[in-house]
Amino acid sequence: MNQDKLYQGSCFCGAVRIRLTSDPVVMGYCHCESCRHWSAGPVNAFTLWKPESLQVVEGDDHIGSFNKTPQSIRKWCKSCGGHLFTEHPEWGLVDVYAAVIDDFAFQPSVHVHYQETVLPIRDGLPKMQDVPAEMGGSGVTLNE
Repeated sequence: MNQDKLYQGSCFCGAVRIRLTSDPVVMGYCHCESCRHWSAGPVNAFTLWKPESLQVVEGDDHIGSFNKTPQSIRKWCKSCGGHLFTEHPEWGLVDVYAAVIDDFAFQPSVHVHYQETVLPIRDGLPKMQDVPAEMGGSGVTLNE
């Protein structure tokens, strides 16, 4: 991880601005129904970071939150509805949606919850049935 890295991003209207330091722990695609429903897309591009890497630099009072489950506390801008990030306290990580980070070179390395996919993607990356065992999943990899 490069501690000299600095990334910036914002919600759709720009009322909430974020800063990320270092590089993400991992990047990939989530195919679970919850992420698909939240993102309004067939797959969600995620970037997982250590929580201390994320700073809200503007608009903290504009951030709304919802947690459907204890594993995911989703954050969005109350002004425009733009999605920002999801806290995953049990994993000690925060998912900053790749699309909200300015000039970010998204480099996925894995697909998670692939058993729920509605959009099969043949890209040669590992396809996890759920999540890695170290995150509480089965660790099972599916065929492409």
